[in-house]
Amino acid sequence: MARNQELYDAISKGKRKDVESIVNKEIAAGADPVKMLLESMVPAMRDLGDRFSRNEVYVPEMLIAARAMQAGLNIIEPMIAARGHKPLGKVCIGTVKGDLHDIGKNLVAMMLKGAGFAVMDLGVDCDVQKFSKAVDEGAQAVCLSALLTTTMPYMKDVVAHFKARPNVKVVIGGAPVTQQYASEIGAHGYADNAGEAVRAVERCLGLAK
Repeated sequence: MARNQELYDAISKGKRKDVESIVNKEIAAGADPVKMLLESMVPAMRDLGDRFSRNEVYVPEMLIAARAMQAGLNIIEPMIAARGHKPLGKVCIGTVKGDLHDIGKNLVAMMLKGAGFAVMDLGVDCDVQKFSKAVDEGAQAVCLSALLTTTMPYMKDVVAHFKARPNVKVVIGGAPVTQQYASEIGAHGYADNAGEAVRAVERCLGLAK
């Protein structure tokens, strides 16, 4: 794999300005934006996600790296779209109704984008109708986030709503959420961190390697 180590390290260390500079320099030199994404940018975020799951890095470092990754994506995404490069799949994500927390949700959304998915970020306080509309617009997987035990039960309502649409996969996560709860309500996937959320979506959509 022809990794651009300089770009990889800049994302890993959350150096947003450096990422912008490196990406612009590489594009000017004729680099393939798709290869840059898949060989340097995605691996950097995936490795960071793995380290996060091992408690080797924490939320602040992840957020800084995610912002650096987004800075690079802002430059190359229009080029990739213009070339007709298809994403791995389309995913919607939102914090459930009554819950206004978004840090974890934002982190997962960034990781999913970095992994090559088209992501519809629905924001916070999302009801069933908002998720359903996203599915009508092409989302194949629905990612639900909750940080409160009082809002977590709404996940059950969303999962129940999509029972009639078996092709739609629902993945849940958040501080109070457990694998046991995911199994109880019939969610297709569960993740306890951002890196695992990507893998859970990949598994649900049959994309896991």
